[in-house]
Amino acid sequence: MPVTTREKPNAPQPPTFDSIAEARLNRQQRLAAAFRLFSRFGFDEGVAGHITARDPENPNHFWVNPFGMHFGLIKVSDLILVNHEGEVILGDRPVNRAAFAIHSQIHAARPDVVAAAHAHSLYGKSWSSLGRLLDPLTQDACSFYQDHSVFEDYTGVVLDPLEGQRIAQTLGKNKALILQNHGLLTVGQTVDEAAWWFIAMERSCQAQLLAEAAGKPKLIQPESASVAHSQVGSTQMGWFSFQPLYDMIVRQEPDLLD
Repeated sequence: MPVTTREKPNAPQPPTFDSIAEARLNRQQRLAAAFRLFSRFGFDEGVAGHITARDPENPNHFWVNPFGMHFGLIKVSDLILVNHEGEVILGDRPVNRAAFAIHSQIHAARPDVVAAAHAHSLYGKSWSSLGRLLDPLTQDACSFYQDHSVFEDYTGVVLDPLEGQRIAQTLGKNKALILQNHGLLTVGQTVDEAAWWFIAMERSCQAQLLAEAAGKPKLIQPESASVAHSQVGSTQMGWFSFQPLYDMIVRQEPDLLD
């Protein structure tokens, strides 16, 4: 029996939920899994780094990792809920002030953003020191073609929400931001998407650093880069690309769901 276009067997979509509780649990599980994966990939750096997920019932609240807890230990029950005034609503551990200053402003400026990820990953912070956008060197890097920006004004640890506002303004409508001399930041309409874009962007930074160390890379032409962006850089593809990683980490570290 022929498959109709409407069925789209190769185009899975993010799930929908019958209740707020189900939607919240899904975001929490994805968030805990993202932290475990970030640890697995070496994105943890002391107490630096944070991923947030907007609460589905209270959009001015977000779930985030407790300050000072290793990514590789985080479980669903460890996540804390913070409001846009920086108050911990649920949980008994403090919030990273930089996480509040940055993420509260991104969530406020971008109602479409459910999740945002930031870490001091090795290749991301190395690339950030150049103050340049990524070039369309590979198919994967085309996910960010004309869809990321550079925040050039490093002034120290981001503790002031006003600087968070400037970061959000520089991000604009893009999916990613290079924080010069600092690291990477990515956003998405799901936790899955935001986490995947961070992983993909970190690897794209690594690939460009390696390519430029070896010689003069050949860029993908603009028209082809735009086509590739539409193919690999969509919201749906960001979500879908995370699913194999989620399945893997849950099977190997099922305690993250506790």
